[in-house]
Amino acid sequence: MKTWIKRTLIGLFGAGILFGALAACGHRHHGFGHSQMSDAEVAKLRDRFIDKASRELALDAPQRAKLAAVADVLQAQRAALMAPGGAAANPRAELQALVAGTQFDRSKAQGLIDSKTGAVRDKAPAMITAVADFYDSLKPDQQQKVRDFMARGRGHRAGHG
Repeated sequence: MKTWIKRTLIGLFGAGILFGALAACGHRHHGFGHSQMSDAEVAKLRDRFIDKASRELALDAPQRAKLAAVADVLQAQRAALMAPGGAAANPRAELQALVAGTQFDRSKAQGLIDSKTGAVRDKAPAMITAVADFYDSLKPDQQQKVRDFMARGRGHRAGHG
């Protein structure tokens, strides 16, 4: 596989993970506690992401649909990471349980890691397909915009802040 294709796929995958992480880590303050983002808030964040990317890349309707498919796969990945088996999970409680006793619970920690990496591994083919379908649907100038965005790296917003 050509180097630029690998970099592009890695960049799109990374952007997708970033989107998923933002959705997973988004919190709203309610008194002294926190709650995860509601489904409506996640949907709103997803729509804003798709709208912004659509404007930046001047996507047509089929391309936008493929980008929405990427967002759907990322949401499924987020759900799998947040809760193995689809049950609601509290990551903080899971981590606190590891240190609840007099010794660190190594087997529980390994099980937690195994479930999270399994979730990533199981969803990876669908994510790769969705990202590849989206990228392959882009016109050469749109692909170049994606490469330029990735080349700017993390410092592209350094002056905005």
